[in-house]
Amino acid sequence: MRRRRFIQTSAAASVPLFDIVPARALGLQGPAPSDTIALGHIGIGGRGRQFLRPEADFGKQLPANPNLGGDGTRMQAAARSVALCDIDAKRLDEAATRVGGRPKMYRDFRKLLDDKSVDAVVIGSPDHWHALMTILACQAGKDVYCEKPACNTIEEGRAMCNAAERYARVVQIGSQGRSQLAAWQAAMYIRNGQLGKIKEVLCWHYASPDGDWTPDAEPPQGLDYDMWVGPARWLPYNVKHTHGQFRWMIDFGGGQIRDRGAHVMSIANWIMDRDHTGPVTVDASGEPPHDGMYDSGVTMRIAYHFRDPGFTLVWAQPGEPSKELEARYGAVYHGDKGHITVTLGDGAGTATDPHVKEYVAPWNGVKVFKSPGHIENFLDCIKTREKPIMHMEAAHRVASLCILGNVGFQLQRKLEWDPVAEKVAGDDEANRLLSRPGRGPWHL
Repeated sequence: MRRRRFIQTSAAASVPLFDIVPARALGLQGPAPSDTIALGHIGIGGRGRQFLRPEADFGKQLPANPNLGGDGTRMQAAARSVALCDIDAKRLDEAATRVGGRPKMYRDFRKLLDDKSVDAVVIGSPDHWHALMTILACQAGKDVYCEKPACNTIEEGRAMCNAAERYARVVQIGSQGRSQLAAWQAAMYIRNGQLGKIKEVLCWHYASPDGDWTPDAEPPQGLDYDMWVGPARWLPYNVKHTHGQFRWMIDFGGGQIRDRGAHVMSIANWIMDRDHTGPVTVDASGEPPHDGMYDSGVTMRIAYHFRDPGFTLVWAQPGEPSKELEARYGAVYHGDKGHITVTLGDGAGTATDPHVKEYVAPWNGVKVFKSPGHIENFLDCIKTREKPIMHMEAAHRVASLCILGNVGFQLQRKLEWDPVAEKVAGDDEANRLLSRPGRGPWHL
């Protein structure tokens, strides 16, 4: 039986499939099919919705969306949304209406990965699904743009790196601050020695929510809740730990440190050139929720100590904000010649000190790659096969900071970390928290 016939007659493929007709065949203006990147979208609520490419915009040279990490440059590659997947029927229908045309629609992401017309996937699912979806996409021969944080465990992150390498896939993780202008300006300033030796990077953020006792309930009609939970530990459905609220549950999200920490500390790792290593000690303290259903830290202070050269990275919620630039979160870089601030680092953009923006590096100074925008960089790399600015190894190292911070916080003790072996020295209990068994069929 031909593959197309098998899919159309399979009970699992409950949504009809449609052929994608090239724009030129319809007499429309736009790139040639060979120049077009066909995108499949997995998880299209919230953040995932922002990556959809409406059919009406296909072929147009639109300004980069600053919410996706662009800096006002124009897109370097044409992309088209040809397939959509979500476990929420309402969100799937809304996304199809927004895209227009005739996108293929799926409820099971594995069916989308089987679709040979899809070149690359954009994963906007909740955090606990990122690892398995990325690994299976690499195995299916798809390039991957996956939202941050890259993973929920150290074991997952290393498996994602191995999959990207083994299957020669381009993987970009959505910590888009690296692709924003102010972060690049700060990187040029610091890497060219304007602050001298960096001694400390102090990140600040506001606290996580404390308590909530919303009762459990039956899942709404059209939501496949069993699939939503997937590899995570089973919890009864609750509106306050699913769509838009899962961040405060360790099994699903992991708190502010694994959310915004994946932005602020991504910029720090990049500026400090630590994309292939990690700290040697992690010292954590803080307060858990006093009441309610959430289990991520309300207040936290995590000190990461690096070597060669040595410096300390601190994640503090709440911490002391910059005195120079007003923002809800960011980082201050302290060197022996002064300090500068880099704020935010997510869809809200970045900012840095005026004198940093004005700095011009000498012709023979250190060069830092300047991304055209985060999604633009990903699309470019699909064609060049180069590694993007937030490649999988870099994303794993940033996610490791977030994960180790939570582990140290849960155990309330200092961790001696080996960034090569990726193990905690002499602490079996801590090492058990670096992986999870998975639920049902969903495991590495």
